[in-house]
Amino acid sequence: MVRLILTLIALLASPVAAETREIAAEGPAGRLAGTLETPQGVAQAAALILPGSGPTDRDGNNPLGSFAHSYRMLAEALAERGIATARIDKRGIGDSDGDGNDVSLAAYRADTAAWVATLLDATGAPCIWLIGHSEGALLAIDAAGLPDICGLVLLTPPGRPIGALVRDQLAAQPASAPLVPLFDRALAALLAGEAPDPASLHPGLAPLFAPEVRAYFRELAQFDPAAALAGTDLPVLMIHGDADLQVPPSEAAPLAAARPDATRLTLGGLSHMLKSVLTLSEAGSVAAYLQANMRSYRDPTLPLHDDLVPAITDFIGAARD
Repeated sequence: MVRLILTLIALLASPVAAETREIAAEGPAGRLAGTLETPQGVAQAAALILPGSGPTDRDGNNPLGSFAHSYRMLAEALAERGIATARIDKRGIGDSDGDGNDVSLAAYRADTAAWVATLLDATGAPCIWLIGHSEGALLAIDAAGLPDICGLVLLTPPGRPIGALVRDQLAAQPASAPLVPLFDRALAALLAGEAPDPASLHPGLAPLFAPEVRAYFRELAQFDPAAALAGTDLPVLMIHGDADLQVPPSEAAPLAAARPDATRLTLGGLSHMLKSVLTLSEAGSVAAYLQANMRSYRDPTLPLHDDLVPAITDFIGAARD
């Protein structure tokens, strides 16, 4: 009898098996591709994972230096806890049609709307949660006014216009700090509606102001996520990490001021790639800390932070109830 009871407890505590299949949505620029991860049985909720900046694909990988499989791991872990997800290739990325450089907030919002409609049909959920990571968190905030959105889960979201954050990132690194005055001049010209002079751009800044991405970067530099977040009354969870080298926890302050009712978490040892890494005090030196942190960008075997998925599922469960 004791053995039977222990067996039943183990079965009840075990993760729910998930099913994985390809899914597509018809966006304004053509077919959009993704992966649908669903728990067996009836899903408790359904979510759309919006990727971060650049050519980041549905699994959270980016040929410019990220191979962590973060979104795949997140989707699988959420499915084990009863939440269905679609993780997606942005337009022009991976298997999705379109031009990855010819984008705007409005274009991404339209693609998100197409995905929401597709996911509603695929899962039968009454509404869809938006889980946005980094730049994807900005897109989630911008899309909060779409119909059929349950709420927002913002993972490492910037709290200020992106130009201010990029400037801080440049200033924080000794190698790039001398570029800050050049960046300031180029950004001021861009915001004034002028094209920065290519001859005046340092090679390290050229990708930000390249002609093919200039219009979108200008739009992001004008987008105030805190002001936009204040315009929605949807449930909001924001998660930052104290080991995030790109979006520090201080970025939560403007968002929390805009939505003081939002749930705000700072996880110790959470890297920008949503992985668990050594903190500076645990690493013992800056060099060891940076080495461990950069590994989170390249090593798909590193686990997600232990508290990340429970925080998301608990929040969604509480909001749903």
